[in-house]
Amino acid sequence: MRVAIDLTDEQLAQLRRQASDLGVPVEDLARAAVVDLVNKPAEDFLAVARRVLAKNAELYRRLS
Repeated sequence: MRVAIDLTDEQLAQLRRQASDLGVPVEDLARAAVVDLVNKPAEDFLAVARRVLAKNAELYRRLS
């Protein structure tokens, strides 16, 4: 599956620098970052996600 994301010029430049420093293609570094997040999300992200889901629970029920 392909996913397109928008990055600022500065974010893209940082991603390119980090990929270059690691000697990997930009796409591989971006993929690894996403896979890492999906496989082992940080607790702070989970807390925010839970809070957003709880806050919008009624809206989700109406939309379903």
